[in-house]
Amino acid sequence: MDIEILTSALILGLVTGFHCIGMCGPIAVALPLKKESKTSKIGSAALYNIGRAITYSVMGLIFGFFGQSFAMAGFQKWVSLTMGILMILYVIFPAIFKNRFNIDKYAFKYVGKLRFRLGKLFGKRTYTSLFLIGLLNGLLPCGPVYAALAGAIATGGAISGSVFMFIFGIGTIPVMFSISLLGSKISLKSKKKLSKLIPLTIILIGFLFVMRGLGLGIPFLSPPDKMLKPHKKEMMMHKQSSVSKLQNYQQYFH
Repeated sequence: MDIEILTSALILGLVTGFHCIGMCGPIAVALPLKKESKTSKIGSAALYNIGRAITYSVMGLIFGFFGQSFAMAGFQKWVSLTMGILMILYVIFPAIFKNRFNIDKYAFKYVGKLRFRLGKLFGKRTYTSLFLIGLLNGLLPCGPVYAALAGAIATGGAISGSVFMFIFGIGTIPVMFSISLLGSKISLKSKKKLSKLIPLTIILIGFLFVMRGLGLGIPFLSPPDKMLKPHKKEMMMHKQSSVSKLQNYQQYFH
């Protein structure tokens, strides 16, 4: 997977970390961290954040698999174009329709059950419970996560989608880790300013995938679509080799 795609995942994760202050901040502040020592406190906070990153990675594996199915059928460029456009529309639509078009409000229907399970885990001050809280926390509805999943699909592979989402999860850790250890120290005004970066970042990454899908021959930004042709050529060579071997066997036995 190209370095610019991994970089975009990391940047989206870093910016999303500030969005997480509002969505997951209360959870991070209230975490039942082990406080016997600084090491145990840091370790338990790390387990929570690693749990979130793993959940994102598994989600990326699943969604990347769908992208891989399309890529194997020869639609990689169209997948990249479609996912890029969807990422851009995800930001533009709420702005145009003044939040009447909002995916989050439909996803929040199952949040009650998820929060109930999280609540039970908060009653246990163990490393296992903190790791499980992180795993479940990764399933909470989140707009930037939806955008990142679109990016995972656009990578065109299950493994690459998983790596994309894991890097995204790693990007969210600095802010969330700080909140877990220090509490929320960022003012509401600062949160609003930082949150404005998220839509812009999603649009820029969406633009990157659109450009990659267009295959305009621009180095790094829009490289030419050469992956499919070599693949077809390789398949034809393999097929010819198989036919040649079969003919040799037939001559041997006859």
